[in-house]
Amino acid sequence: MAKTILVVEDDRNISQLLQMYLKKEGYAVHAAFDGGEAVRLFEETAPDLILLDLMLPVMDGMGVCSEIRRRSDVPIIMLTAKGELEDKVAGLRRGADDYITKPFEMPEVLARVEAVLRRGTGEPALKKKRLEFDRLIIDMDSFELVVNGKKVDAPPKEMELLFHLASSPNRVFTRNQLLDEVWGFDYFGDSRTVDVHVKRLREKLEGVSEKWSLKTVWSVGYKFEVLSE
Repeated sequence: MAKTILVVEDDRNISQLLQMYLKKEGYAVHAAFDGGEAVRLFEETAPDLILLDLMLPVMDGMGVCSEIRRRSDVPIIMLTAKGELEDKVAGLRRGADDYITKPFEMPEVLARVEAVLRRGTGEPALKKKRLEFDRLIIDMDSFELVVNGKKVDAPPKEMELLFHLASSPNRVFTRNQLLDEVWGFDYFGDSRTVDVHVKRLREKLEGVSEKWSLKTVWSVGYKFEVLSE
């Protein structure tokens, strides 16, 4: 059964754009154009995820988020033109699961929707601290990177970035996702930080194996690609 997404956005052009792309990806979509309607539709449709604009008539996004959090832990991604750190932190503290600042690119929105839904529906499991691929071992217990049987020096953040990517083979991460999930949402750097770390990792991993690679997905981000046997 298709996942249901509730789009809460008072700008009808943006709402229609979001609905079009989400439906194209196979999601069932409902739309609300103010905070009061959002709460009503949430109760009527029981969505699997909510895309929630911050600036809304009747009840703002923060109020909608708080109201929904009293009743449900449904994943919420906030959409807003405000880019200040305090707004981002406030949204997360109200219970939002992720945060996208306008103007945004649709590939990023779709990637974040997919990622949040995956986190929300995945069964709890023991997290692996050691990953093994052809000629590659990433061991986070000892913070060791073993390439072609030899230990390679890698700073902790490079290790964390590679482990994060390799833990979800073939999944595309946006640069902003990687900044949030590896560096932390309160990090004050920019997306070039991710590019620099990926470049350094590539220098250490280039040509090691034909069964996996660190790939750039143009205009979106990066993935650890594993080829099927």
